[in-house]
Amino acid sequence: MDLSERAGAKRWLPLEANPEVINQFMWGLGVPEEEAEFCDVYGFDDELLDMVPKPVLAVLFLYPLNQATEGTEEGQKESSSNLYFMKQTVGNACGTVGLLHAVANIRSEVHLVTGSYFDRFFTSTANMNAEQRAEFLETDTELEDAHSVAASAGDTTAPDLTVNVDLHFVCFTCVDGQLYELDGRRSDPVCHGPSSRETFLMDTVKILQNVVQKCPDSVNFNVIALSKKT
Repeated sequence: MDLSERAGAKRWLPLEANPEVINQFMWGLGVPEEEAEFCDVYGFDDELLDMVPKPVLAVLFLYPLNQATEGTEEGQKESSSNLYFMKQTVGNACGTVGLLHAVANIRSEVHLVTGSYFDRFFTSTANMNAEQRAEFLETDTELEDAHSVAASAGDTTAPDLTVNVDLHFVCFTCVDGQLYELDGRRSDPVCHGPSSRETFLMDTVKILQNVVQKCPDSVNFNVIALSKKT
């Protein structure tokens, strides 16, 4: 369910929290396969976190939308001028918006393929505000088609477009020494305080643990990390 979805706005098939699917999606749009890839984060214990390839550049978090998680405490809303943020107005597009947030904010560390979709998208939207970027996405049939292919490639059958999906993706990233939560349903990025490339995963996990604890009986949480290949 996407609360920012406007009446009459487009609705896409939801994207599965599947690293293999999202990797193919990301690589096809312009992140070189040899530079970065997503992997599952299987748990928050130190041993499981040690299995995640480092350095981690971004984290996508899928969680259930309900009264408990909607009441999650927010951090500060000040943000760096170098942070890329966009709203989400296309229904069920949260996975793709999360991916756009992830890639947009690591362009200093990952070289996009020249002329690729990502290269053209971020160039075209560089001087837009968050709402204008959302409007740009609504009319972008190239990404809509690519999203549809990725959404149909998961292990589970995609629901009917008329079905409200009560799961939502957000992106966590570190920009200019600050940890940000980027959620296209919100009006602004949320700053969770100081972080660094070395502590980014652990800093993010602390926030995710607080959300997971609000729904101790739910299995509808997924965490996937975007790591730079070294």
